[in-house]
Amino acid sequence: MKYLKIMLFAGALGLMFSSCKESAVKEEPFKYLADEFADIKVIRYRIPGWDSLSFQQKEYIYHLSEAAKSGRDIFWDQNFRHGLRVRKVLENIFENYKGEQESEDWKNFVIYAKRVFFSNGIHHHYAEEKFIPACSQEYFSKLLTESGQEGESAEILPLLYDPAVYPHRKNITGEGDLLLGSAVNFYDGVSKAEAEAFYAKMIDAKDTTPVSYGLNSKLVKRDGKIFEEVYKVGGLYGPAIEKIISHLEAASAVAENDTQRGYIAKLIEYYKSGDLNMWDEYNIAWVKDTESQVDFINGFIEDYNDPMGMKASWESVVNYKDLAATKRADAISGSAQWFEDNSPVDPRFKKKEVKGVSAKVITAAMLGGDCYPSTPIGINLPNANWIRKNHGSKSVTIENITYAYDQSSLKSPFGQEFTFSAELLERAKTYGPHAGNIHTDLHEVLGHGSGQLLPGVADEALKNYSSPIEESRADLFALYYIMDDKMLELGLLPHADAAKAEYDLQIRNGLMTQLTRIQPGKTVEQAHMRGRAMVSHWVYEKGKPENVISRVTKDGKTYFVVNDYPKLRRLYGQLLAEVQRITSEGDYEAAKALIETYGVQVDQELHKEVLERYAKLNLAPYAGFVNPVLTPVVADGRIVDVKIDLTEGYVEQMLRYGRDYAFLK
Repeated sequence: MKYLKIMLFAGALGLMFSSCKESAVKEEPFKYLADEFADIKVIRYRIPGWDSLSFQQKEYIYHLSEAAKSGRDIFWDQNFRHGLRVRKVLENIFENYKGEQESEDWKNFVIYAKRVFFSNGIHHHYAEEKFIPACSQEYFSKLLTESGQEGESAEILPLLYDPAVYPHRKNITGEGDLLLGSAVNFYDGVSKAEAEAFYAKMIDAKDTTPVSYGLNSKLVKRDGKIFEEVYKVGGLYGPAIEKIISHLEAASAVAENDTQRGYIAKLIEYYKSGDLNMWDEYNIAWVKDTESQVDFINGFIEDYNDPMGMKASWESVVNYKDLAATKRADAISGSAQWFEDNSPVDPRFKKKEVKGVSAKVITAAMLGGDCYPSTPIGINLPNANWIRKNHGSKSVTIENITYAYDQSSLKSPFGQEFTFSAELLERAKTYGPHAGNIHTDLHEVLGHGSGQLLPGVADEALKNYSSPIEESRADLFALYYIMDDKMLELGLLPHADAAKAEYDLQIRNGLMTQLTRIQPGKTVEQAHMRGRAMVSHWVYEKGKPENVISRVTKDGKTYFVVNDYPKLRRLYGQLLAEVQRITSEGDYEAAKALIETYGVQVDQELHKEVLERYAKLNLAPYAGFVNPVLTPVVADGRIVDVKIDLTEGYVEQMLRYGRDYAFLK
């Protein structure tokens, strides 16, 4: 079961308008935008409520934050087998090159380095494709020589400049072998067929509480033999894991309660042993902690980056509960059984008893690994279906992240360019941010936690289509219910027009505006984008006989306009029923047909138009964040306070992390 990993884009998710908090909170001047380059803007986020935390909570957060940064090298190595080497080359140039730094070549080098830092590798963080430096190879070679790295040229330059060398981080193009054609470092010399055969011998379809096979290991082929290299102390990534453990131990000493100390101990034991049964024990203990104010995730969790959908990237988020805003999430989680019972899916696929669904709105204090610099705005964990069914799940919405994005985008012209009328634009401004938060809550709290697999259906049944199907399932659940009268009854939406604003956004994004993030001539590759495209194209096509959604041309520009919101809701319900069936039955062929038919191909003429219109706006379509700096105040050998600095620059932070948190060679 996936969690929501919506990356933030300039305008793409309707976050281009000011947050509803703006009218209630008087903002003192604060520079949210930290940097902007290529197709990316980097934003600072604030951590409101810090002064209301106890000193013990602050120290606990500090140690958890150090653990969140200590696994950074792991994620770099997982992304690309040569990723750490490339990063260190770039860092050395910044640190040691003393030559002229005003030329276009130098500026292009800096942009390239910033892109690599942002993507945690040489492949685009979202589009999966390798990007090439704009400065010449000769100039890059000069930088290597003048920074004392002349010996790196022969091997590094082809990695960076040859488009045929490691062209895709994750090969989902349909050409070549799924694994052998991917640059991600979860497999070494192993083909898709060999990996499937290896794990087929392990997986027992009759096991009702299976471990997450392959989650924390690299599958390697040596001398004709295939085996796993497990991530653990004394194993793969051992030095970095030892650092993570040391900070978790320090955090445990100042934890809020024994419950936290209990599951931290289980997490440490898992890191030491690599035992996936211990990972399950940790998740069961962690999901039951719904009372603590401070919380975190830390581990090998999400499998989006694995073409096989099995192996997890390392990530961490440290956070604390926004007590006032959490009342919104409580209203949703408290009605979880009602939502499940009234879902339009086949009763066979519904949970008879929804257990342990907890939800909260959080303030992120530190991002790490696969959550940095590009981060989710919502999380629903754990992923194992049987744990969710038997023990429940935790759902969070990271509101200080969405708020920071909103504040950095107040003057964006994106909405005006792609919204059909002034009336629709005003409705989006009035209700869009709040409706977007509710959509995220529904997606996380209920969407991912809804439904059940039929007996004998494995979590991995949908293989490479698992992620887009799961994200579309959670989105459809949210879209079906955001138009329900229950939203007004629970006080979650101020007016029915708020749901209409969300429908407008989702259709506009899925059919048109997310194309701004795809290069000319390319298809949709990223899982979330495929899911959104599939949903929007399916309802558009199925609604044509009744003109539910119109494709309209005005002043030579294309727009998509919803004409009948109740009928659109019914279509969302029909598709939700089918996607849940596919998930519950593990129908791989149906999943493939749905995604390939509606979620992959691009209308090239429309794409050209969208790119031309978007280019005139001079906006960066992707966004990520720099972390705050948490500095302990030490007296007599003890931490007596933790101070916050929100002014660190983007490159400054990347280079500091490279110096202070580099634990792998």
